[in-house]
Amino acid sequence: MGSTVPQFVLHDSLARAAAASPAKPAIVDDAGTLAYGELYERALRFARVLQEGGLRQGERVVVYLDNTAGCATAIFGTLLAGGVFVVVNPQTKAEKLAYVLVDSEAAALIVEGRLEATAAEALRSVPPIRLLLGTGDRGSSRWPNVGDAVRAAEPNPVDPATTPQDLASLIYTSGTTGIPKGVMMTHGALSFSTASVSQYLRLGPDDRILNILPFAFTYGLNQLLLTVTLGARLVLERSFVFPLRTLERIRNEAVTVFPGVPTTWATLLGIEGLGEYPSVRCLTNAAAGLPPSFHDGLRRVFPNAAIFRMYGLTECVRVCYLEPELLDVKPTSVGKAIPGTEAVVLNEAGEPTEAGEIGVLHVRGPHLMRGYWRAPEATARMLRTDSDSQEKTLCTHDHFTIDEDGYLTFVDRSDDMIKTRGEKVSSVEVENALHEISGIRAVAVVGVRDDVLGQAIHAYVVLEDDSSLTEREIIRLSRSTLEGFMVPQEVRLVSQLPQTESGKIRKQSLLRDD
Repeated sequence: MGSTVPQFVLHDSLARAAAASPAKPAIVDDAGTLAYGELYERALRFARVLQEGGLRQGERVVVYLDNTAGCATAIFGTLLAGGVFVVVNPQTKAEKLAYVLVDSEAAALIVEGRLEATAAEALRSVPPIRLLLGTGDRGSSRWPNVGDAVRAAEPNPVDPATTPQDLASLIYTSGTTGIPKGVMMTHGALSFSTASVSQYLRLGPDDRILNILPFAFTYGLNQLLLTVTLGARLVLERSFVFPLRTLERIRNEAVTVFPGVPTTWATLLGIEGLGEYPSVRCLTNAAAGLPPSFHDGLRRVFPNAAIFRMYGLTECVRVCYLEPELLDVKPTSVGKAIPGTEAVVLNEAGEPTEAGEIGVLHVRGPHLMRGYWRAPEATARMLRTDSDSQEKTLCTHDHFTIDEDGYLTFVDRSDDMIKTRGEKVSSVEVENALHEISGIRAVAVVGVRDDVLGQAIHAYVVLEDDSSLTEREIIRLSRSTLEGFMVPQEVRLVSQLPQTESGKIRKQSLLRDD
């Protein structure tokens, strides 16, 4: 495996973009447009504020802000100061925020004005934080205004002499099945993955990338890093709560790149009378598998867009992608490893699987995490070290197959595989089959403990607004495409599926309802 993409220090990309095109728009958000020169200067001033506040190299700065240019400034300012940024989703409640502050041993906290009450509640159970700044109104805020502090600071922080091996970020997993873990990502790992992704997505400086995903998650953060690395333009939406507003932004800003998750596409394709958005030339899907039944609908709405099916996880950002030209040839595949890395499927003996045989995906490359913050046992479960070369391999614990051409297909997450009637069933395969039934908008399949079957297959289904399907009809229709042991024993119609903050379906919540 050869490394085809070089490693850099993350904030150098902002310095290069600002030097090359200081007046070029970098970020568009609700407040307006921020040029590269302005973004870089604000980040430098922010870095000076942190250093004057006592931040030492390698200390953590928790960024509890909305998806805005201000959040981007805080991220790059932290890096320029030599700190480690920890972005917390603005939907996060006080208990989890307190956990992150304590676990990361945060030296600074930056708080959105509307979130001050939540932050104050969290701080009651946290050791004193050295530096507290907020975006709230002057005079009524609990803490000094970060905007005032940045404007008053000089744009000349002390150079921390950061190297690619230094820690850049702690990215906390969503914690749907346990206590959140801080994934340690270095400058080198993030810069490598960013450059590799931009290479295979065929992006350039003229692209306009829409981001509806929180910076707290690698998929959302990657859009910011991609933009700055390319010297492109980032169009920021705080969320996808109002899809029609997002579509209006796509048209008004002539967006060319639209990253999303399956719930994004299900929502869009459920809107009646949706027109075409010809400016979009690249659609990317990650976080969960894209049902092949969505392909035609996405092509109709985005007629000029190449559709990239991808797979990744927080511990390395991205693993693989399928070339859009192969979408109809291999509609369920997530392709091959991203440039400069390797992904292999191994059986229980640690040997590569045969074509079509289910195994566990393992990943090598410069994009791997350093480990989990203060969690050596969890790190050892995910990262394996070769005794001779000392090279690390990431064991994803996710089930995959590889075909005779070397293309990967995601079968299921290890926790979501269903064992029923002595057979192993992929919940993803059942979900894809149900998505083929006209009138179904979204579906989640889980295995429920059963004394006779081992696990019974239950499907939770959200119907299109004009659909009159019943539970019994769905089960009957599924028999035409699924083997008998894969047909759901029970279907439940629901108005919506529970989601994590990153847009994934929260299957553990469904299991608790059974």
